[in-house]
Amino acid sequence: MQGQRLDNQIGNQSYRTLISSALQTYVPTAEVIDPWTMHPNSVDYDDDKARQTFRELVRLAGTADLLLAYIPRMSMGSAMEMWEAFQQGVYIITVTPHIHHWAIRHTSDEVLPDLEALLVMIENGRFQNELPALIQQKRKAATI
Repeated sequence: MQGQRLDNQIGNQSYRTLISSALQTYVPTAEVIDPWTMHPNSVDYDDDKARQTFRELVRLAGTADLLLAYIPRMSMGSAMEMWEAFQQGVYIITVTPHIHHWAIRHTSDEVLPDLEALLVMIENGRFQNELPALIQQKRKAATI
């Protein structure tokens, strides 16, 4: 949410509404866990609460069935969540122009170039038709 900002503010989070709306429309059974919705005032947390929240959100990423990482600019928080999800065998789709970055390429199962590509993927039925089997395969392989 803070990305590469040098202050303690949050960057534009409007992409979250687009993704959530598309999922609610095309994949109504999806349970969306959104750190921004859970902690909209997190920049105002004291250090103890911020530390606890950060660690909990990273841990939570490892419990998901699917992690969608939107990284138009590099993000340390997203990187930590992706690493935890990768370690736990979570299927990861990353939306980013940074397609050659090793940390992204080698933790993601799929890399999409932009938000438009993700929305098309949601709208064309791939989330409902293909992803459940891919997610299950990855989870099964992670437990072997």
